Amino acid sequence: MQQQLLDEGRLLPVMEMFYSLQGEGYNTGKAASFVRIGGCDVGCHWCDVKESWDAAIHPLTSVEKIAETVCSFPAKAVVITGGEPLMYKLDVLCAKLREKGIQIFIETSGAYPLSGRFDWICLSPKANHPPLTETLMSADELKVIVHDDSDFEWAEENAALVKEKCLLYLQPEWSQHKLMLPLIIDYVQKNPQWMVSLQSHKFMNIP
Repeated sequence: MQQQLLDEGRLLPVMEMFYSLQGEGYNTGKAASFVRIGGCDVGCHWCDVKESWDAAIHPLTSVEKIAETVCSFPAKAVVITGGEPLMYKLDVLCAKLREKGIQIFIETSGAYPLSGRFDWICLSPKANHPPLTETLMSADELKVIVHDDSDFEWAEENAALVKEKCLLYLQPEWSQHKLMLPLIIDYVQKNPQWMVSLQSHKFMNIP
């Protein structure tokens, strides 16, 4: 029974839910609740939430409970993140949140098909598990993590595939930000279609 509810997206393996500020990309500084869904097979070696990868260790939580928690916070906005949240069907969760007037933002690698309706789609593509064409064309924001020089080429490959109005961001990987940020600044100055994204929540010491 639980497996069926999981397959239908009525239960989801939730690692954590909390209230904070969006720290990255276009919505930086915006108050929002965060729902971090467990499970990811993209496997970025620099991932700072590796504890989210194993879905089995995170409790299956009903979409009703998730929506209730989100609505308990002052801001009427939620960031659905992971892990890789689109490993699961999110139609039921999005419908519940939308009923309650919540703006829904998602952070995804784009490696799995889109499900659910979102007010903002942030695509952060990973080379070891490239994004699907559907997600590239649906993304409102392309946020490429720059860990080394080769990531600039990866960024341009993906920028060529998104819709014209998609916003383009380069973000230094946290462990390399002192090394990569000067290179990103220089790159953005030479290629002004791009903008800089920082993990501002880490500078602010908030989750």
